[in-house]
Amino acid sequence: MDSEHKDKTLKRSVLLVATFAAFLTPFLGSAVNLALPSIGSDLNANAIELGWVISSFILSSAIFLLPLGRLADIIGRKKVFYNGILLFTISTFLILFSWNITILIVFRTLQGVASAMIFGTSLAIITSVFKPGERGEAMGINITAVYLGLSLGPIIGGLLTQYFGWKSIFAFLIPFGIFSLILIRRKIKTEWAEASGEKFDWKGSVVYGLALFSFMYGFSKLPSLFGWVCLSAGIVLTFLFFITENLVNNPVFDFKLVFRNRVFAFSGIAALIHYSATSATGFFISLYLQYLKGFDARTAGLIMISQPIAMTLLSPLAGKLSDRKNPGVIASFGMALTSLGLVLLCFIKVETPYYIIILLLLLMGIGFGLFSSPNSNAIMSSVEKRHLGVASGAVGTMRMVGQMMSMGIAMMLISLFIGKNPISPANYPGLISAMRTGFLIFSALSFLGIFASLARNRKLDKTKYTN
Repeated sequence: MDSEHKDKTLKRSVLLVATFAAFLTPFLGSAVNLALPSIGSDLNANAIELGWVISSFILSSAIFLLPLGRLADIIGRKKVFYNGILLFTISTFLILFSWNITILIVFRTLQGVASAMIFGTSLAIITSVFKPGERGEAMGINITAVYLGLSLGPIIGGLLTQYFGWKSIFAFLIPFGIFSLILIRRKIKTEWAEASGEKFDWKGSVVYGLALFSFMYGFSKLPSLFGWVCLSAGIVLTFLFFITENLVNNPVFDFKLVFRNRVFAFSGIAALIHYSATSATGFFISLYLQYLKGFDARTAGLIMISQPIAMTLLSPLAGKLSDRKNPGVIASFGMALTSLGLVLLCFIKVETPYYIIILLLLLMGIGFGLFSSPNSNAIMSSVEKRHLGVASGAVGTMRMVGQMMSMGIAMMLISLFIGKNPISPANYPGLISAMRTGFLIFSALSFLGIFASLARNRKLDKTKYTN
């Protein structure tokens, strides 16, 4: 009985700490979206530079997620998780002293590395503690915290920006980061390192990082010649990474997970497509509401909250349902709803009533809520325990690469329709054209994602998860 009590205490503690940490970075991301006009005005930044305030965070997270997930399997997931919270808190404090846009982007890059340490381990820790029959519900609660952060970000971020300036958003998070560190110290005494003793693949990690950086940075610079050169270099380095990983005994990423595990492969592809099709929506809608509709940051935040509220309400239910029903079917239905919302966003105009925007964001939020936790449950339940950190890192990498590709498309369209000019009434027609073109591209991607999500369902019906 004592052992059972300890087990329940550990589960509650892990879920509490992981969920609390899961709230931090999405809250900041959604709050910063609302603060972009204020940041641009204060630091004299153009639309491309404002895009990099978001993209620098995403890029650094994506590069480090997979290697740090693998490192956590070897040296301990709690250790990497704790230091991630520590680095996040320090980098958030440093942002308060940003005196120009370049310094802000540098500190946002540090925040991205910290985010990789957090999200590259949190799902793995949850999977280590919770059994298959209860794992989906735990992941649903964890992902609900992510969406709660997305929900409160626009409201609190909008209020803080309007009354105290954009730096107050970062100051607001520092005490929460400190509190997270205390919770980890006091509540979690167990360590998880199923791959302890195995060598870390430094060479593979470097090649992987260079490949991902070249690809994603090049994608953000399209359609320029330099962008195509970087993109081509990224593709070449990806092939080199594949060759390198097949020559080492303990690769940073075991490609057998992709080629021999249908569930893992197609769930990852579905996640990549879903985030690629949805992540820049908040960036576009924030600019649309504040520049084209003339709303202040607080009002724009209240409108944008509709999407994450739907995500927050549905995620725990979808996660719990995925413990009993085929998670691929649930995720595919969610992807279909997201696709419908994106199609309808293609038709928005300057005159579109704000309540129509709210309804479309709600529809997308429902789709996102039904997709995310069942898809994560499918991925994490399809691998062995020694690969949980890699799988958790892969989930985060698909999210971050998808977000970067989404922002890359958005920034490319901004460059084509507006250029490097500050956003002003003179180029509002260009902004609405960039938005509508972006939503059209995202709709097509999301439609393809439905088929990727459905492709794993036959296998899921026959799979029994044992890890």
